[in-house]
Formats: sequence, C-alpha cells, structure tokens
Amino acid sequence: MPNTFKSVSHDVMPASAGTPEDLYTTPGSTTTVVIGLMIANVHTSQVTFSVKHVSTTSGGGRSATNTTTFLQKDVPIAVGESKQCLVGGKHVLETGDKIQVDASVSDKVSVTMSIMEIT
Repeated sequence: MPNTFKSVSHDVMPASAGTPEDLYTTPGSTTTVVIGLMIANVHTSQVTFSVKHVSTTSGGGRSATNTTTFLQKDVPIAVGESKQCLVGGKHVLETGDKIQVDASVSDKVSVTMSIMEIT
C-alpha cells in the first residue's frame, strides 16, 4: 500500500455563506489521514467558520452508519488570523468521506489541508 503525501488548498471559500463547500473527497480504494488543516481569514472583518466530516461509511466496531459531524463549529477568526483545526491530532477519512468548510461570509476564508493518501 503506497502512501502519498499531498496538499489540498482553496484560495477562498465557501462559494455561499451558510452552504458548506467540499474541500476534499477521499477517492475510491483509498484511506486518507488528515495531518493538518489551516484556515485563514482573508476578509476585512471577523468571520466564523465551521469544518464538517461527511461520512456514510461504517466501521470501528459499529454496526450503524457514520453520519456528518463537526470538527469545528462557528469558530471566530479575527482579520488576518489563521487557525489550526486539528490541534493535537490527526483525522482518518474512509473512501467517499468528505471534508467541508463553511463560513459566515462567502469567499472569505482560505484553506490548506495536508493529507496522506493510502492506496
């Protein structure tokens, strides 16, 4: 199983405030480890952001299907500030799982995610 390190970035997102936008979707036959996720406010005033893990897989000994969960919710971020979203840990995504980003203002957060894809 090869491991490939990658960087996923989006200069400004989401396209519409209040509508989470996909940053990344795990490809078929792949497990992804999110190593880091940085969000920067590029607006002229404070905004809030949220990060979601969208999953329909099952695992971890559960018979129930996974659901959508927040990794961060309504976090305030000052003008010009950056925030690390996965402080102290990594996050595993299974095939088809997504990371989505939303903000209180459209096109005002810049996002960079470091990942390792295992195929």
